Amino acid sequence: MKNLLRKTALKAVRSSAWKNTSKWIRGTERWNQMEDEYDGSYVKAEVVVYFGDRKPKFYQLDQWLPVLEQLHRTHRVVLVFRKPSALNAAREVTNLPMVLKRKFDPLQTFYHANDFRLALYVNNGMTNFQSLGFAPMVHVHVNHGESDKLSMVSNQAKSYDRVFVAGDAAINRHRMSLADFDESSLVKVGRPQLDIERPSELEPSPKTTIMYAPTWEGENDANNYTSVDLFGPQIVEAALGLSDARVIYKPHPRVNASKDPAMADANARILELIETTNESIADESLQHQILLEGDILAMFDTVDLLVTDISSVGLDFLYLQPSKPLILTDRRDDTAKLNDEAPISRATPIINSSTVAEAGVLLQDMLSDDSSADARSELRKYYFGEGEKGTSTVLFTQAISSLIAERTAEMAGHHFEMPTNAEANDEANDE
Repeated sequence: MKNLLRKTALKAVRSSAWKNTSKWIRGTERWNQMEDEYDGSYVKAEVVVYFGDRKPKFYQLDQWLPVLEQLHRTHRVVLVFRKPSALNAAREVTNLPMVLKRKFDPLQTFYHANDFRLALYVNNGMTNFQSLGFAPMVHVHVNHGESDKLSMVSNQAKSYDRVFVAGDAAINRHRMSLADFDESSLVKVGRPQLDIERPSELEPSPKTTIMYAPTWEGENDANNYTSVDLFGPQIVEAALGLSDARVIYKPHPRVNASKDPAMADANARILELIETTNESIADESLQHQILLEGDILAMFDTVDLLVTDISSVGLDFLYLQPSKPLILTDRRDDTAKLNDEAPISRATPIINSSTVAEAGVLLQDMLSDDSSADARSELRKYYFGEGEKGTSTVLFTQAISSLIAERTAEMAGHHFEMPTNAEANDEANDE
């Protein structure tokens, strides 16, 4: 009988179910310790930067950190996380104060125990609404980029007190996409992330540098703007065929991990094309490059021509390098619609199914005779407003200061009680 019980017990503790349970218990203890360490009792801040997602989406916050570090000098900032994995990612790249509040009630208690005036949100994460419920703060959506993608405008914009946008293009985007939306909540601040000085991550070359920087396939077909599966190999092959040119392949991080067969095959073909071509180039400094990691914004100084899709990359290049040629792609073969939805496309050649065969000619023409420079300069103002690099940071800081001052004055006549929320069910999976 004892042997039977012993065998049964051993079988149980060796089972996958027990191992998973044990792992969860150990993980929960670790998360509890982290929450105690980052409980926020030391925090004295005016600005909350709320991030409720896990590490895979941390890139959305990461690009704002240098801007927030500058803001911290004027208005103290605290990063509020709901997931340990995101906090761990932040610890590696910033010294800003940070707090971990995994559950709803501790989050609300933390808010009420402090004197916060404003909250910033870099995405439309599901748990944002648990933070939005705290009335004393001004809630400001800042997003994590500027592009003409459909996903840049959400009906959730109506939930925030203010929505910071780059310029007139974003205002028109909201006007065309949202019904019953109060445009007075939109505040133009340019793109402060692009004002940050970055050490160059791409060595100069005696050759002309052509970068192909496609986006990924998106969450659904409506948000799919990638050119990789349709035109990627042909674009890269055309660029490799130009004399005295160095090709840089810098895809969106999610391209190389795509599970879509067409995307995976095309990406593999691009890698093969570049690696095969490099076999005949003895001098490594002159070879073409595949850059799957790194800050693309820190590479633009060295790029002479950029080929990209409808995404933030093309507009970032426009902001930072308006005098340099740009080529865009259109997977839907609808130039009229593209011009309407992405005004930057009016000042660039377009690679689509009817022009991709002439990609080499398009590249060479833009390098030898860039006739679109003036048009791009005007579009830069349309997307980002007047002013040179640095203007956006000033506008952003001024907008924050103004909103904090207004809310501080308004708070004098209000009294806030601790809320109750019957829908504050927190997820069990904490990572």
